[in-house]
Amino acid sequence: MRKLALSDEILLKIEKPARYIGNEVNSVNKDVSKVDVRFAMCFPDVYEIGMSHLGIQILYDMFNRREDVWCERVYSPWLDLDKVMREEKIPLFALESQDPVKDFDFLGITIQYEMCYTNILQILELSQIPIHAKDRTWEHPVVIGGGPCTYNPEPLAEFFDIFYIGEGETVYDELLDLYKASRARGDSREEFLVKAANIEGLYVPMFYEAKYHEDGTLKSFGSVREGIPSIIKKQVVMDMTKAVYPEAPIVPFIKATQDRVVLEIQRGCIRGCRFCQAGMLYRPTRERDVDTLKEYAKVMLKNTGHEEISLSSLSSSDYSQLKELVDFLIEEFKGEGVNISLPSLRIDAFSLDVMSQVQDIRRSSLTFAPEAGSQRLRDVINKGLTEEIILDGAGQAFEGGWSKVKLYFMLGLPTETEEDMKQIARLADKIARRYYEIPKEERHGKCQITASSSFFVPKPFTPFQWASMCTSEEYIHRAYVVKHEFQEQLNRKSLKYNWHEADVTVLEGVFARGDRKVGKVIEEAYRLGCLYDSWTESFHNEPWMEAFDNMGVDIEFYTTRKRELDELLPWDFIDIGVSKQFLKKEWERAESGTVTPNCRMQCSGCGAAQFGGGVCYEGKN
Repeated sequence: MRKLALSDEILLKIEKPARYIGNEVNSVNKDVSKVDVRFAMCFPDVYEIGMSHLGIQILYDMFNRREDVWCERVYSPWLDLDKVMREEKIPLFALESQDPVKDFDFLGITIQYEMCYTNILQILELSQIPIHAKDRTWEHPVVIGGGPCTYNPEPLAEFFDIFYIGEGETVYDELLDLYKASRARGDSREEFLVKAANIEGLYVPMFYEAKYHEDGTLKSFGSVREGIPSIIKKQVVMDMTKAVYPEAPIVPFIKATQDRVVLEIQRGCIRGCRFCQAGMLYRPTRERDVDTLKEYAKVMLKNTGHEEISLSSLSSSDYSQLKELVDFLIEEFKGEGVNISLPSLRIDAFSLDVMSQVQDIRRSSLTFAPEAGSQRLRDVINKGLTEEIILDGAGQAFEGGWSKVKLYFMLGLPTETEEDMKQIARLADKIARRYYEIPKEERHGKCQITASSSFFVPKPFTPFQWASMCTSEEYIHRAYVVKHEFQEQLNRKSLKYNWHEADVTVLEGVFARGDRKVGKVIEEAYRLGCLYDSWTESFHNEPWMEAFDNMGVDIEFYTTRKRELDELLPWDFIDIGVSKQFLKKEWERAESGTVTPNCRMQCSGCGAAQFGGGVCYEGKN
């Protein structure tokens, strides 16, 4: 019988003990004596968040298809268990075997969000693994990071042995085979890492050095060891239909953030919004074959017992076979109580027709993401939405039976003026007005327009990577400008406005474009008690400010400082396919308010065609 790492006494004292016991439906258990490599796959947040992450489910399935590998899962313990584990000196453990993570060959950490960085140090410390890569020996797992934040890995460089740059389905098998061969040969850890650094897409930070000008900007960055590549090339899966996909995903014991079957219909996005990192990182756009998706849907619902299926992509409306897929799902599961979820839809007649078939209109709300209130600023960010399209879409939605709309905006975008800010409230009011233009007897309940503002964070590998950020005080000022304008609107009783935390946004901005000097701040903040910084109830800004002071690091160097186009950026050694020249051109087009057509309308020569597939390859239109 499997022995739990936590005693019954501890499990009874902590919140949601089901987070830590494993043994869920479709989880994989193997005989440890019959595998050569043990891989702990970690999401540095609570179980409910981590269990909703598709990337880990894909890699978990892919690794466990190998007879010589056993991949298990580990998540950040919540604050209550964290305290107990430190007091009782209980090492962090994997869910499947309940064995200590420190006994594994690999610890793979997916890094989805900058505000999880202190949780990564929590994972290492609770696992009793040295926090700094230079202090590890073969007695410790190889710590490898993946996910979108690794496209600027430098703030975390000291804490990881390897970063995997790109999509995980490509070279992991090569790395695992190399590891087995290295251990069999008796290679040192350093010899293994040298060989790993020569696998395309793998970045081993200890073999690279940053040098700085007196003003703190990067002077040079490169490998310090002969035979180590100077450029790391992003890994891309071109044939999405043949790519591995979990047909029996793990079913959590407790409700996860996304408690449903997820069908990834495509990767990439044709739209080219200039603020959007994912839209650049995941180019080119690649679709999964619709017949394959139909089979996955049937098999996955059968294997999980879930009652909802979600079609996942950055822009679902752009999937060329969406109508056929949705029609099939509606017909196939008619009368079985299966809900169909369609996030990331553009609001047009087709999308509204699809949503009206799969949603309970009376209870659901529509989501628009205009991002900016004025047409001028939407052109700057290349949103590709006119006010006419937005209002027509809202009008059609209201006529179709919806009465609730959520609007998402950003404040602090490049070139933003006070007039642009006020237009957020005015656009919301115009949408409400559209509702009240419908005859009273044809309306469906009370109109509710909820607008939310996040604050703009410039991200690497976007045309806005050179842009300045605002201070937290300036972000709050802008939010109050918008709030005041909402109070001036004719339909203010139908309007609601809220905004995100400015202090968190500033930190996110530092980590997004930070260099290696930022790592010591993260470590210091962790020592001062910062943990679960993405959770409002546990975020505290004061110790972060103390950490920056203690380490002598200037926040505004990373946030408000203007960057010149010829400045060497900390992530310039990574090749994502999209060229820096293209990003510069898009930055210049943004400054002039010039719109760039989407990839299906016209190829803009971003560079992603080098991968030999996807929309840009088919089109070159």
